Amino acid sequence: MGALSGITVLEFSRVLAGPWCGMTLADLGADVIKLESFDGDDTRGLGPPFLDGMSAYFACCNRNKRSLAIDLRTPASRPLLEALVREADVLVENYRTGGAEALGVGYEAMAAINPRLVYCSISGYGRDGPAAMRPGYDYVVQAEAGLMSITGPADGEPSKVGVAVADLATGQNAATAILAALLQRHRDGRGQRIDVSLFDSQLALLANVAGNALFTGADAPRYGNAHASIVPYQAFRASDGEFVLAVASEKLWIQLCNALGREDWLRDPRFGNNAARVAHRDALCEALEGVFAGGTIGHWLALFEQAGVPAAPINSVRQALEHPVARARGMRVEIGGIPLVGSPIKLSGTPPRLERPPPKLGEHSDEIAGAFGFDPAALRAAGAIR
Repeated sequence: MGALSGITVLEFSRVLAGPWCGMTLADLGADVIKLESFDGDDTRGLGPPFLDGMSAYFACCNRNKRSLAIDLRTPASRPLLEALVREADVLVENYRTGGAEALGVGYEAMAAINPRLVYCSISGYGRDGPAAMRPGYDYVVQAEAGLMSITGPADGEPSKVGVAVADLATGQNAATAILAALLQRHRDGRGQRIDVSLFDSQLALLANVAGNALFTGADAPRYGNAHASIVPYQAFRASDGEFVLAVASEKLWIQLCNALGREDWLRDPRFGNNAARVAHRDALCEALEGVFAGGTIGHWLALFEQAGVPAAPINSVRQALEHPVARARGMRVEIGGIPLVGSPIKLSGTPPRLERPPPKLGEHSDEIAGAFGFDPAALRAAGAIR
């Protein structure tokens, strides 16, 4: 039994943010029914790579769900839809603003059928405000909400992050909000509407960088692999490549100096505390580069591990997936022959489940329709399901 066993989620979403939210809830035990158009989620076609016809993109965010291929524009689908809504606890949608209403699945219509429904809207810029009608895409939001301006080489071009972090953070925020709304419903018996956007989520992800700008009124520069407020906290080059070093406290600074045999740096007023080291960033990092050039990555990592100083190699994606920690922590899984990254959520009593592989389009249409008392063949003949 998962923590969310007994909770039914209707997922009217596609691509990444909504499906990521749905998969999080499904991993935790919810019955997530993915309602797809006859064409299916866009990510079904985003490849290569594909495995037995399934794209890696779709697979990464749709495990543990059931797929119902339904045409919401066909009147014959309405009775089944309303039956699903009456029994559902949560509805997640990421249509463009006004799209859900046009299809008859807007908040007001759904809440009228089921006042206990927790209704989560995911969009690019929110359901109100000056950009409510704009479509939202992760890349565009990374640019518009400030992330690209602080990502990339300090003397180079702005860059997006290599994975869709705005989408993923929005999906996580949506899941968190849904859990909070379910808890509130447990208290008062009423559902509510949730409004989560990529722009808001990405802006919030700027965290301390946004805080620096708010404190100073100055814009945030790019630091590449360095840190705006902590030194040394960046990538350094050894004789055979680069590694990262994270000295984020005065205790770690003392441990670093002792490990390197540079106790004189502890007496140097330029490096006396983190603020001083930030002010003299160039001098300190140049000195460190000179030291690190004299040894291999393996040498420095072994030294720092012994000294308790955080440092790591810069692994490729394949190296990260093969990491001993990834295997020991259950982050490499396979369901139905589909290799996947596991859930990062660890619960001792109700661990995330790994039961269903990502579904084929409409794989569960007959099963779901039959469970709600409908004749799948009749619905299919009427063009309601596939």
